[in-house]
Amino acid sequence: MTFNPDAQLDPDQVTDVRGRTGGGRTLAFGGGGLGLVIAIAYLLLGGDPSALIQNAPGGVVEPNASALAECKTGAEANARPDCRIVGFVNSIQAYWSDEFKSAGATYTPTQTVLYTDAVDTACGAASSAVGPFYCPPDKSVYLYLGFFDELQSRFGAEGGPLAEAYVVAHEYGHHIQDLLGDLQPGEGGTGAESRSVRTELQADCYAGVWVNHAASTGFLQPPTKEQIGQALDAAAAVGDDRIQEETQGQVNREAWTHGSAEQRQHWFTVGFTSGKPADCDTFSGDI
Repeated sequence: MTFNPDAQLDPDQVTDVRGRTGGGRTLAFGGGGLGLVIAIAYLLLGGDPSALIQNAPGGVVEPNASALAECKTGAEANARPDCRIVGFVNSIQAYWSDEFKSAGATYTPTQTVLYTDAVDTACGAASSAVGPFYCPPDKSVYLYLGFFDELQSRFGAEGGPLAEAYVVAHEYGHHIQDLLGDLQPGEGGTGAESRSVRTELQADCYAGVWVNHAASTGFLQPPTKEQIGQALDAAAAVGDDRIQEETQGQVNREAWTHGSAEQRQHWFTVGFTSGKPADCDTFSGDI
């Protein structure tokens, strides 16, 4: 997506700890749809998820405030990947703040934390192998920017700004679920009809809802048909069936935790087409 060059960004909504390291052995919950795609692939190969993080180097995570200080306008967001994330976060939170207000509720803003090798969270420590995820205890989104390269090189996604925006908006979808009391860590189970799958598909739908309203937040220009295709392509690339085919050469519906490529595209499209969060009820009926 393209930012309005004069849009005013708020870099304070993003904490930069890139270059810092974190310690610990506990895998953070959630990973939201796209969030734990690399960890999911590892699990499908029969691995222990703690192995992804147990060798993370120790250290104290400290913010690097100056790195994002130049992310002040949409012009910087169009030119720099990290400023682009700042712009997406600003737009996503502006939309949800207005949506909650219109429903007579109050939206609680949260931070996105940019990290590289490893990061400490209230959910435990995670390495870059975990990729993007949402941590309910500290209500923060954690994002490793190198994941977008992995999405293209390993999973064959087309990439592009709206593909990145989809990832961020999906993780904020989990924040919305958390605020609404719909997020139930550790209780989702596995399988094509599991609560885990329904939770992830709702986050995909919420991402589509935001894309529908993104231009109205003042930060972004309306998405093109090609850009919408980027988001749909990213959603398909990380469907459980696609990942299983890539890692195992076969599909096992009983092991699904995020939904198929077709389902993920469908629910993103539902949200984008209607623009109504109420249409994102994946917890009842067929998915």
